[in-house]
Amino acid sequence: MSLPTVDSALARMLAQVSPLATEAVPVAEAHGRWLMQAVTAARDQPPFDASAMDGWAVRSADLGGEAFLIIVGESAAGHGSDAVLQPGETVRISTGAPLPQGADRVVMQEDADRRGDRLTIATDLSASTHVRPRGCDFRNGDALLASGQRLNPWRVALAASAGAGVLTCGATPRVAILATGDELVEPGDAAGPDQIYNSGAPTLGAFVTRHGGQAARLAVAADREAAILEGIADAAFDLLVTVGGASVGDHDLVKPALRSQGAVIHVEGVAMRPGKPVWFAVLADGRPVLGLPGNPASALVCAELFLAPLLARLQGGEAEKRFETAVLAADLPANGPRDHYIRAQAVAGENGARRVTPFANQDSSLVTIMAAANALIRRLPNAPAASAGAVVEVLGPTL
Repeated sequence: MSLPTVDSALARMLAQVSPLATEAVPVAEAHGRWLMQAVTAARDQPPFDASAMDGWAVRSADLGGEAFLIIVGESAAGHGSDAVLQPGETVRISTGAPLPQGADRVVMQEDADRRGDRLTIATDLSASTHVRPRGCDFRNGDALLASGQRLNPWRVALAASAGAGVLTCGATPRVAILATGDELVEPGDAAGPDQIYNSGAPTLGAFVTRHGGQAARLAVAADREAAILEGIADAAFDLLVTVGGASVGDHDLVKPALRSQGAVIHVEGVAMRPGKPVWFAVLADGRPVLGLPGNPASALVCAELFLAPLLARLQGGEAEKRFETAVLAADLPANGPRDHYIRAQAVAGENGARRVTPFANQDSSLVTIMAAANALIRRLPNAPAASAGAVVEVLGPTL
């Protein structure tokens, strides 16, 4: 059976997933959420001509030579002055405060000398007026944020500055994580001589949280179809992620168990390494299932490539393309017939260009290598050998 490419497999998965409902989220709590209703400016920002400096609001016509002005008031942030500047008058003004009527310039406080209620202005002023014109940031009716964007602190700031107290966002996906295998024991528990600690479920739980989901770790299921089905029977989830039991061995029973309950398998495996056994299905009730390999490195690579986009789609967004380029710091051999995602370390090099060094050992069971990696080098099928100094495609360096 010919396996689909990573891109083809992801397209099949996304075709089976629809966004969840929307919910109202206070702007102060919206970081990391996917925006589902555009944000439009309801007024100009700033809503008035504002001072960019602490100093004195003046009329440009009063400047030139040695100017003497009479102080007639003060304009502070949140408390503007009612004064209408007449010739020869000035108002003390703070950064962000509205310019009084008649003023068209701010003189910085270090360019003026106050004596009582009189002000002397220096003659060698800069060309800047130190005024932020009304609407210089955005205007009433401007489209500020589009639906489908993921909210970061900068976008939250923009929404808040527009006065949007509540944002319409995609609902948080509930993700159930089911690890399977008689060999697994929970970290902190006593492990038998033939057992290993369950690192996949807590790792993927952290991954789900980072990508906006709410993770629920289910109890480890034994290598029996009945135990697998019992493990998910009462779980409430929008997406099920299974870890282990994904291959074709005698003890890989997750797919047969779900098939017995009417699940339809849409992806049986992917032409990639690590992660060839990854699979995707839809349960009889329409909920999606992503099956990940049990090896931690394979599971995390597949999470980066498939789980992140699925979580974005459930929240109404599209995962950002994170492949960039970097300069290879060590030789790489020719690649085989599958996509290869090589764990690596990326660092800033000369002139800002990133350099990426692949780890020599790429065994998919090595958690130490995954913990040390901050990037994945993508090698396309049958790519020729690459020498140090070549430009390669990289996912990261923010894994």
